Amino acid sequence: MAEPLYLGIDVGSVSTNLAAINKNGETVYSSYFRTKGQPIETVKKGLKELGTALGPNLRIAGAGTTGSGRNLAAVMLGADVVKNEITTHAVAASQLCPGVNTVLEIGGQDSKLIILRHGVVVDFAMNSVCAAGTGSFLDQQAARLGIPIEEFGGLALKAKNPVRIAGRCSVFAESDMIHKQQLGNSIADIIAGLCAALVRNYLNNLAKGKSLREPVVFQGGVAANAGIKKAFETALGLEIVVPPEYGVMGAYGAALLARSGVKDRPTTFFGLGISEKLHSSCSFYCRDCANTCEVVELSCEDSVLARWGDRCGKWSATPRDVPFLSRY
Repeated sequence: MAEPLYLGIDVGSVSTNLAAINKNGETVYSSYFRTKGQPIETVKKGLKELGTALGPNLRIAGAGTTGSGRNLAAVMLGADVVKNEITTHAVAASQLCPGVNTVLEIGGQDSKLIILRHGVVVDFAMNSVCAAGTGSFLDQQAARLGIPIEEFGGLALKAKNPVRIAGRCSVFAESDMIHKQQLGNSIADIIAGLCAALVRNYLNNLAKGKSLREPVVFQGGVAANAGIKKAFETALGLEIVVPPEYGVMGAYGAALLARSGVKDRPTTFFGLGISEKLHSSCSFYCRDCANTCEVVELSCEDSVLARWGDRCGKWSATPRDVPFLSRY
């Protein structure tokens, strides 16, 4: 019989990540996909690739979802556990770096700061208002400079005299960057300045009044950027740890929570076969009262999986029966 694995899926607006772990918490598979505004199709694509990579004997003993699209993904998958990003990132960091006190997370759309003490989250902050503190800011500037984002961090480390760039707003930052180029500053110095600006923005928005203690773990897609890591170390005067699973920590944490969530009971996961099913979503307005709620409906084949968006529960509380989705 195949070894039981636990699946975590992190569905975000920019990327969708999958992680499968064994009973010991070791990652046996991970993947990253651009969501491109199509979370349903991206999740199905991820499940197909998971099945291809691990073979026909794959056995998922539990599944968890997280991210901004966690509820949608949970309905599709029949997930055992649904948790927010703060919880999954904290759990993942604690697993890979026991005793962690501070988690810095920067993704494509938002950024997070999580403070832990003795393995418990005691404070957190999120920034989803301005792109200047996220990975999309770096993507935009890399595209403008004509430099692959993968080379951004390496160039930042070559800087001799990093310039200071206004990083409070992505629009002002770009204008300031153009001005520095026109003054003749090197690309490496400008990129290092951009990295420092992003870190300054992050700390000003999220870390004021908070005690950032070691160990400090840096995760999220931007953790691959060595220039940002160095900028954090310079600003904080602390060593920054980048875990091996930095890019899929949300999914990894969801998988860990799925493992502890199912324990000895059977999983409710529908199986990888759902990647072959036809899913569709639509919305309608309920006009039974003055609230006029917009209700979103998700269907698979000819069966309604779930509805949500109503305030009174008239639609979302209706039980669903989807007999054609076989479970393990």
